[in-house]
Amino acid sequence: MVGPRSWIAGLFTRSPYKRNDKVLDFCLTPHLEQRLQKLQERMRTPFDETRPDHQEALRSLWNAAFPDIPLKGLISEQWKDMGWQGANPSTDFRGCGFISLENLLFFSRTYPASFHRLLFKQGGQRATWEYPFAVAGINVSFMLIQMLDLRSEKPRCLPGVTFVKLLGEDESAFDVLFCIAFEMMDAQWLAMRASYMEFNEVLQVTRTQLERELSLEDVHRIKDLPAYNLLYQ
Repeated sequence: MVGPRSWIAGLFTRSPYKRNDKVLDFCLTPHLEQRLQKLQERMRTPFDETRPDHQEALRSLWNAAFPDIPLKGLISEQWKDMGWQGANPSTDFRGCGFISLENLLFFSRTYPASFHRLLFKQGGQRATWEYPFAVAGINVSFMLIQMLDLRSEKPRCLPGVTFVKLLGEDESAFDVLFCIAFEMMDAQWLAMRASYMEFNEVLQVTRTQLERELSLEDVHRIKDLPAYNLLYQ
């Protein structure tokens, strides 16, 4: 897991994707470079619990999750009901920053049916010890940043190159990919009949599957990914 109080042990290792001609020949156009830099600026923004806009984003996430339950405060035991590790969710953002909250908000607003299904663990045979929803989301964001090599000047792996091209077609591609990855992770969780301590293994399997989909020849839009069909509004 990312952040303090580690729930999920360790960081994610890189998959052994070899460079091929597509990676070696890939050049950032001015348009792609602008889109990538804007995404990287989002990635560099830490969550700041003193900023009113960050506070409002957190409240909006609560309202999207529990519209009929008033939030007692930004520090409250209520947050544990969403799958935060403690009463103050701001401490869980330290490993990934504000973008992970933006991803969760995007998920709640764009695919609310999928968001609530995962939040409330609906469907399938569930484990006694389920993964905490919110913290799992932060780990999905962190996994994508690593997998796509987004901290580099330009990606050096085929999935990353494919993603930047998708980003050129759709500025929200990272947020949509987060939703897809979260759904994929939950599907793997159910397929593997996993429980709490196996989350890291599930996430690694999800990563491998997503890398494979991002390496397909016929993926030109984010909606071309086979796993996009897991999402519903």
